[in-house]
Amino acid sequence: MSVNIPRPVLQGKKALVVGIANDHSIAYGCARAFRELGADLAVTYLNEKAKPFVDPLAKTLEPAIYMPLDVAQPAELERLFDQIKENWGTLDILVHSIAFAPKSDLQGGLLDCSAEGFGIAMDISCHSFIRMARLAAPLMREGGAMFAMSYHGAQKVVPNYNVMGPVKAALEAICRYLAYELGPRKIRVHAISPGPLKTRAASGLKDFDRMLNDAVERAPVGELVDIMDVGFTCAFMATPYSRRLTGQTLYVDGGASIMA
Repeated sequence: MSVNIPRPVLQGKKALVVGIANDHSIAYGCARAFRELGADLAVTYLNEKAKPFVDPLAKTLEPAIYMPLDVAQPAELERLFDQIKENWGTLDILVHSIAFAPKSDLQGGLLDCSAEGFGIAMDISCHSFIRMARLAAPLMREGGAMFAMSYHGAQKVVPNYNVMGPVKAALEAICRYLAYELGPRKIRVHAISPGPLKTRAASGLKDFDRMLNDAVERAPVGELVDIMDVGFTCAFMATPYSRRLTGQTLYVDGGASIMA
């Protein structure tokens, strides 16, 4: 059966991208890719402190909706989706690209991680995706695609990734279970697992430069991926070309994860 796909392939689709912090953000790469392929955008910034760093990017993206979102603050997520419902009444694509753990818990070993820090990391990095999916699904009346950002440390032990390893493993499991629950509604859910990227969040990891160098040496293509590699992967997975794919953890890492 042939698939009739308009050009540009995401023309008229409505995409919410959460997690833009600066021009190195994976979320920014996703938003740029979606916009280039014709999608209308809703994007968020964390708070007033972060807004000056995101404002110049928003000008280039020209989002229809541009709002603050701190998932740890009550009612902010609901306000965002109320605005999406009012402006668009529908949603086709959701990108969750946020993660957080307190610095003391992130930089210490897992044995030293506090219960409070673990709970914060799970709530912001994982459960917030469930909350977003719950609000997004009713707007995806003709199906859609949801994405959450993971990392290889969810599958294998990556030294110094610490508490975020179990947290990202939980996130990948969440994607699989949401794919199962939302599949009958033609909503597809994927975890995206990029190779190391020079993002602000990654800079908090101990010996991150060593992780970058190791990724270059291990990857068969001999190069680091960038945010646009991740963005265009998500864009492809949001099109009808991938309509039978769901519940996968997709590696965008130049092949580094296949190496022993």
